[in-house]
Amino acid sequence: MHTPEIPPLLNCRECASGKALDFDFTMAFQPIVDTANRQIFAHEALVRGLNNESAGEVFSHVHDSNRYRFDQVCRTKAIQLASKLGVPGFLSINFMPNAVYQPERCLRTTLAAAELYNFPVERIIFEITEGEKVDDLAHLRMIVEYYRKRGFKTAIDDFGAGYAGLNLLSEIQTDIIKLDMALIRNIDQDRVRQAIVRGVMQVSDELSAKVIAEGIETREEWDTLQSLGIELFQGFYFARPAFQALATVDNSIYDAD
Repeated sequence: MHTPEIPPLLNCRECASGKALDFDFTMAFQPIVDTANRQIFAHEALVRGLNNESAGEVFSHVHDSNRYRFDQVCRTKAIQLASKLGVPGFLSINFMPNAVYQPERCLRTTLAAAELYNFPVERIIFEITEGEKVDDLAHLRMIVEYYRKRGFKTAIDDFGAGYAGLNLLSEIQTDIIKLDMALIRNIDQDRVRQAIVRGVMQVSDELSAKVIAEGIETREEWDTLQSLGIELFQGFYFARPAFQALATVDNSIYDAD
């Protein structure tokens, strides 16, 4: 695997301030709900512009020459803001596999940020994003194994879409599998999707992995997925992402008919 020249490490305060890049951004947070216990399991940190511009707008500034530094800044900003907001449970951060050349080096900034902002590493989940094709699966496996050894949780994001499918799961075992919203949409009306999710649940049980269903928009989707054994959910039905804040989940949804 060709390793591009890696820029020197910056300290956490430089990353958090935006000095590491020629553009700046911040985070929104969306809760992941444990409906079995009626509590927040985690919050996912989602990239946003400083004026709440979309993630797509922010990613339009990312390219090969700044991908590594952007990945590092994302981690630092997410940890800093999560600590400031008092995020309960886990903090879920997306990472870009093709930006991680040396796992031990890439984690230095994360570990330093966790120490500086007093956020326990065992409460951090790294999600493998689906948007990048990873040609070197052995390298990705090494990254995931290294992160898990250092106490972090790992997840495959958007499972069932893009490059995040069964082939990836056969090579990379993570603590969490996040089902893509394309599998979730109108699942209450689709026996094929129900059969697929039922199969994923069987695989996850054998691998001792938790399953999160993301993109929940209706009570019917939620009810169907609960009947299939899923307990962790994320989506507009529970709460939309909150810009630089923590969203409130209305507990009355649990009592709805």
